[in-house]
Amino acid sequence: MRRFSCACLGVGIFASLVAAAPAMAADPSAGKDLAAARCRTCHGIDGIAKLPVAPHLAGESEMYLQMQLKAFRSGKRENEMMSVVAKDLTDAQIADLSAWYSSIKITATVPD
Repeated sequence: MRRFSCACLGVGIFASLVAAAPAMAADPSAGKDLAAARCRTCHGIDGIAKLPVAPHLAGESEMYLQMQLKAFRSGKRENEMMSVVAKDLTDAQIADLSAWYSSIKITATVPD
């Protein structure tokens, strides 16, 4: 019985992960175009924020970016600017934007 319970738990976890996965592959190129139209003023096309109150997005986790954009869209998370910007984004656009910003490679230099 114990082995059966563990197997069911494993199948349940796997099913949850599959259900949470995006239905279609994200397109970073489409995300770049969308970022140029909607995001560049605050976050920059390169993901390096242009305003002191905006966070850098370059190299951020794709999953994190998707979660935050969906939270702004739904109203679960609020910000005067982002709530308006995210309101009309589709799931595909959110996936594309997240794929674009997460694909940007950044480096850090540690001071001596």
